[in-house]
Order: sequence, then C-alpha cells, then structure tokens
Amino acid sequence: MIHSTTYSSPLGKLLLAANGASLIGVWMEGQKYFGGAITEDMTDKSDLSILIVAKKWLDEYFAGLKPAISDLPLAPEGSAFRRAVWDILCGIPYGEVTTYGDIAKTMAGATNEMSVSSQAVGGAVGRNPISIIIPCHRVISANGSLTGYAGGIDKKYYLLAHEGVDMSRLYKPGKGKAR
Repeated sequence: MIHSTTYSSPLGKLLLAANGASLIGVWMEGQKYFGGAITEDMTDKSDLSILIVAKKWLDEYFAGLKPAISDLPLAPEGSAFRRAVWDILCGIPYGEVTTYGDIAKTMAGATNEMSVSSQAVGGAVGRNPISIIIPCHRVISANGSLTGYAGGIDKKYYLLAHEGVDMSRLYKPGKGKAR
C-alpha cells in the first residue's frame, strides 16, 4: 500500500509518498512525470512516521539548514541505471552543482563502459521521483544552462539560490544570465 500526504513549501504544494517504511516520492504540483512509476492508488496517511520525518526534513531544508539525505530511508523506484544515477545525485554537496557530463563520466567509470550518454543521464535525472531531497536540481549543463528540471526552471533557480550557489555563471535557457 502506498501512503501519501501533502506539504506546503515555498515552491507550492508537494505530494509525498511512502511505501510504509521508506519515502518513494516527492513531487511538485504540476511537475513533469508527477507520480513517477507509481501505479497504485495512494491513501492519505499524514500521520505515518516516515511522512512526518520527511516533512521535518523539508522544514529544515527550507529554513536554510542542511539536513542529511541519509537521515531519510529512501526507496525510489526505477531501473538499475536510474537508481545508480540517483545515488550519484545524493553525493552532490549542498550548495554545489555538477554537470550531466560529469555524472556520465562517473557512471562510465563505475560500470567499466567506454562512455555513458549525457542524454541517458539527463533522462534519469529528470525522472528522479524524490525531488529536492535527491537533489536533481544541482545538475546543470556544461555551459551553465539551468536546463532540464521537471519542476520547472524557475523552481530549479530558486532551489540553487536558496542553497547559496554562485548564480553568476548560470543562466536560464533562452534568457541570458540567471542573475
């Protein structure tokens, strides 16, 4: 059974989902791939322990603290490739960014492949079912573009600025510098 609750964030309403013991989803209202791979009905259960802990984590994050991802039991559903990419995302430090290409190089090294496609990495990053907590917003293009965020570029910008990322070299696609 999948349990869910909502959370009011500075970015709008978030839907949180859990399988009972682990968090399996955090989606922004209206985001691409909303609900991820979940096909079952979700039952509202705002008093479920893991959902309470996840809300506390989000409270701390939006208050400017740096809660550890490891404080939450996470169980995102996806292919082995996607889960490996999401594990790499969890290692991106708060307030820092990396590129799709850098993740592709890490994946290639981890799998003994000659190369891994940055586009394949982008597909996995974009389908991250646990937004904000698994920090897919910390991935940018090599040229500094803030492209590729399922929740929307403005929300990606907000999250990076909230974390204190130097935004001077980053820009929104088609709009010039993100400042």
